[in-house]
Amino acid sequence: MPSTLIRRTEYDPDRRILSVWLMTSDKRYDFEDVPPETFDAFRSAFAKGRYFNSHIRNHFRYRRSDS
Repeated sequence: MPSTLIRRTEYDPDRRILSVWLMTSDKRYDFEDVPPETFDAFRSAFAKGRYFNSHIRNHFRYRRSDS
């Protein structure tokens, strides 16, 4: 099911960085030290926005990028 919150995601398992682009912004948010298990659960979640808000946002340190 397409998300109304999340436009795109990428995950770098070597660096454990989850990059998220939100629908409401052109900015990228890089969440640090995200375990592969968390990314797998996020990727397979039916409601990705709900999973993101409950398990990723405010749980991992992040930095914002304009690219």
